[in-house]
Amino acid sequence: MDFIISLVIGITAGLHTSTWGMYKDSPHEGYTHAKYFRSTIIAAIVGPVIWYISGMDLSVPANILMLWGGTYAIERLILEFYKTFLREEDQSKYFIPMQLHIFGKVVESRNARLLAGAGYLAVCLLVGWGVYTLWGMHEAGNLNWHPLLIVFAIGSIGGWISAFGGAWKDAPLEGFQIFKFFRSPGVAFGYAILAAMLTTNFLFITLCGIGYTIASIETYKTFFFPSKPRGKFAGKPIDFPDWTQKRQKYVPVFVAIWVGILFFAYLAYTGTRNGLL
Repeated sequence: MDFIISLVIGITAGLHTSTWGMYKDSPHEGYTHAKYFRSTIIAAIVGPVIWYISGMDLSVPANILMLWGGTYAIERLILEFYKTFLREEDQSKYFIPMQLHIFGKVVESRNARLLAGAGYLAVCLLVGWGVYTLWGMHEAGNLNWHPLLIVFAIGSIGGWISAFGGAWKDAPLEGFQIFKFFRSPGVAFGYAILAAMLTTNFLFITLCGIGYTIASIETYKTFFFPSKPRGKFAGKPIDFPDWTQKRQKYVPVFVAIWVGILFFAYLAYTGTRNGLL
């Protein structure tokens, strides 16, 4: 049964990403089932894998929230890594290239992109190893940090990676924005505090910090400002105007997923909590 639950969690996390991605991109790129369900398929694999490795009991509402946030973060890492370092695509349709670029100039050499990707992956793995090491020290009673300092260190780190990566990608073309730079680390820290109220697992605190941050910020940018094009399409024509209306039929799926998350959050935070905080 837990496997089925983990699969459903993965599918809903992927559908969430698939929907806001389609909503913002379809007027510029059109719609295909393959592109829409890409994140859903990846997350449907990631969810059960995380559940199997962690061995978490999914009859506990808090663990459902942890798995959803962790799946969301890993799916985003996988797909953004693919788009930045591996995918070969015409970048002329973008104002801000999605492929690796230096000050707006796309890195054409595949070998150079693979080398940069290996470096980026090494940094992510090093961060994961560091968080895991701190967790081991805490469990052994050898980490005498204040719990809030621990949460800040492990919870906001994903937000800082996102902030620096976003600044590297966006700032050369749209300028450096202080609020935008500090937004992800700040929101990630907030979500990490919420996660730390439910779990002592440092890895899940870190993953939920960034996973729920992406889910929330993308919801805000996509559905509160639906007529404002994303930075990557700034100044680009709307080639598929019919999708400004067709995309609306997917919104109920998106809303239903958020309602589900809030429902399990209610169960988790009103029940017995065994977290770091």
